[in-house]
Amino acid sequence: MRPATPPIPPSAYSTPQASSAPPLSDPTSTARLSLPPLLRLPLGATLSFFTGTLLGISHGSSTTALRFRAENAHRLPTTPTGWYLYHKSKNYAMMLGGVKEGFRMGLKVGWWGGVFFVAEEAVDQLRNRWGGGKDAGSTLVAGLGVSGGFALWNRFTIHEAARTAKKGLVFGLLFGVAQDVLALARGRRVGYVDFVLGRRRDGKLDEEKTLDMPS
Repeated sequence: MRPATPPIPPSAYSTPQASSAPPLSDPTSTARLSLPPLLRLPLGATLSFFTGTLLGISHGSSTTALRFRAENAHRLPTTPTGWYLYHKSKNYAMMLGGVKEGFRMGLKVGWWGGVFFVAEEAVDQLRNRWGGGKDAGSTLVAGLGVSGGFALWNRFTIHEAARTAKKGLVFGLLFGVAQDVLALARGRRVGYVDFVLGRRRDGKLDEEKTLDMPS
C-alpha cells in the first residue's frame, strides 16, 4: 500500500508580498528628496531664483514707495486730479522698482542657492568615498561653507560674518534634518540615527552589544 502524501501547507501557494522599501537598483532610493542630482540641482537653483524674485519684488516696491514719498514731500498735490496723478505715478514707480529689485535679488539668491546644492552634493560624494552617508552633516557643512563664502564675497566685517555663519549653520541644520526625516519615512537609513540606535548598516544589531547582553 502506497504511503499517503503529506498535505502541502497553504503558505506554499501564497505569493510573496512586495516590499514597500524601494529597490537598491533604483537611483532615487538613496538620493536626497528622491531626486537624482542632475534634477535636484537645477530645480533647487530655480526655486531659489523664484524665492529671491518674490522677496525682491516686495522689498523693491516698498523701498521705491518710501523714496517716492520723500522725493515729492515738498510738492504734494492740492486737488483731486493732482492726487490721482500722484498715486498713479507712485504705483508705476513701485511696479518698476519692484521688478528691477526682484530680478536682481532673484539672480543673487538663485546663484547662491545653486552653489549651496552643489556644495551639499560635493560633500556627500566625499563622504561616500570615506564610507560615510547622506545626512544632515553634509547639509550643515554646505550651509556653513556657503555662508562663509557669501560673507567673504561681500567683504563683511567679523561681526557680520559671524552672524551670517550662524544663520547658515541654523539653515543647514534645519534643512538637513528635514531631509533626513523624509528619508526615514521612505525607509532609507540615516547614519547618525543608526549610531544612536546601535545598528549597523546591514540592518542587524551590533554583535558586540548582543554578546554583552545577559542570557
